[in-house]
Amino acid sequence: MKIEPIARFCSPFTGKFGIPRQSGIVEELRGTIVLTEPYRQAEALRGLDSYDYLWLIWGFSEHVDAEKHPTVRPPLLGGNERMGVWATRSPFRPNNLGLSSVRIAAVRAAEWAIDVWGADLMDGTPIYDIKPYLPYVDSHPNARGGMTDQHAWRQLAVQMPQQLRELLAPADVVALEKTLALDPRPHYHDDDRSYGMSFMGYNICFHVADGVVMVDGWEKNG
Repeated sequence: MKIEPIARFCSPFTGKFGIPRQSGIVEELRGTIVLTEPYRQAEALRGLDSYDYLWLIWGFSEHVDAEKHPTVRPPLLGGNERMGVWATRSPFRPNNLGLSSVRIAAVRAAEWAIDVWGADLMDGTPIYDIKPYLPYVDSHPNARGGMTDQHAWRQLAVQMPQQLRELLAPADVVALEKTLALDPRPHYHDDDRSYGMSFMGYNICFHVADGVVMVDGWEKNG
């Protein structure tokens, strides 16, 4: 079976570093699904504005050529324990497919676009299908969550200069704070190292000390 993208995603993140590890975990993150040719047909979006959430089936475009294994090291477990790939949401999957649930902000049929909140997709990510989220079958509030039931992501405090807060829109400030609080560093992180994260057209530089993320500076990309 050959599948082709029906849309591309426009995201505040132009690189994979820093993207939240799950959709919905940073609800304030905004993005846009833009249909591509030959799927730019306004009628294909008819009725979509009567739903609150969508399922997106998309491609891990940064991991296409990465070597695949039957087990992976989930960051949630510190990268020290192996789990079967099917028991994780690791991006290193045989078919490089991702699944995300996002909240609809607006359907702009005339522009072949859907604005959404809470996506965990990088800018330019290919989207292969869009399906409406159906609460009566898609919600299972009492379901077990495997390793996520016993382990939780450590939340860090964030210190951000007022100048940066004034530079970004209020919702983007909240999204950036929540993203940094999730500790975007790799599991083999070095507390003495500085990191750079692409967000909203800026390279956000930060380091972590004593459980606090400190934003050191920022510069316009490109």
